[in-house]
Amino acid sequence: MAPRYGQEGIPLYPPTVGPRAPRMGGARGTMAFDNGHIRQHPCLLQATGKTGVEGTGCNGRLAQRGRVDKLGVMQLFIRVADTGSFSRAASASAVAQSTVSKQIAALESRLGAQLFRRTTRRISLTEAGQDYYDSAMRVIENIDEAEARIGRGQVAPSGLLRVALSPAFGRFYVMPFLPEFLEQYPDVTVDFEISDRHADLVGDGIDLAIRIGPLMDSSLVARRIGGARYATVATPGYLERHGEPVHPKDVESMPCVVFMFHGAPRSWRFVDGSDAVTFEPRSVVRSNDADYLRSAVLNGIGMGHNPGWLYAADIRAGRLRQVLDEYSPPPFPISALTPMGRRQPRKAQVFTEFLHEKFRTIPELSHGR
Repeated sequence: MAPRYGQEGIPLYPPTVGPRAPRMGGARGTMAFDNGHIRQHPCLLQATGKTGVEGTGCNGRLAQRGRVDKLGVMQLFIRVADTGSFSRAASASAVAQSTVSKQIAALESRLGAQLFRRTTRRISLTEAGQDYYDSAMRVIENIDEAEARIGRGQVAPSGLLRVALSPAFGRFYVMPFLPEFLEQYPDVTVDFEISDRHADLVGDGIDLAIRIGPLMDSSLVARRIGGARYATVATPGYLERHGEPVHPKDVESMPCVVFMFHGAPRSWRFVDGSDAVTFEPRSVVRSNDADYLRSAVLNGIGMGHNPGWLYAADIRAGRLRQVLDEYSPPPFPISALTPMGRRQPRKAQVFTEFLHEKFRTIPELSHGR
């Protein structure tokens, strides 16, 4: 049974499920679901100056209280709330910004409540807007879950998967496994956003971010897929010239290479019993790129203090020696992050699980499990 569509292209019921619904002035089209999330149909409704809405690419008109048009406007409202911008929501929906503004204004008029606080830089939800957002998300999640139950095991993950991660970690621990992942899921295309800076998942359209260290953003949901420890390392030649430290305080006056995070040198942290030992070492090389730091350490320029995975292969090969291991701080998480309130698409779920299974077999990525 082919699905029926209302004027916005939202199916009145999934194919082969449920009774035939009455046609409401709509048109047939392709399924308006994409990897577990509702996708906007070309027949996006534009708000009229009245209480109703009219289609821009389909014939007919829906009544103001029709259930089909509410779902499309609800989806658009969620996009505005998630991006904090009418223009970004319009871009994501492939419609004009004026269309978004008119539909949100019509929604507020119909509900009799202001949903957004508008400033020159950003918009945010009012109390009524947050309540409507929570309810709207439950509606979308229920649709997602229904589709997942019906299609589980029938449709393989597919489409573009956008992943944000740091350059060095991706090169050492993600790229080597990518051929196997793509062999298992040939219909997935992986788009890597490479940066040591934290990506804006919603604003940049990122499905998944691999984050090293504790989660600082409460708007994100983290799944731990590994754990790592800091390692303090130097070449054998460096240690012959400068001596091997026996306590973290010995390092303060030694030449070091230091990671720069958001323009500031990152302090080195150790643990001495129950006491934390934190200081900024004497840096001879600074960089915001982990590969440059590793290269500087391997060339004997200075001592390094970074996540152990960066130096693990060099330690095993004898190119570097680890010191002060007994003073290393506790393990920290390696996490897969997704925006809160969003159902993770299937392609992101399988990629997260794939990395989790791979990392558990790698000693330097399985600390603190």
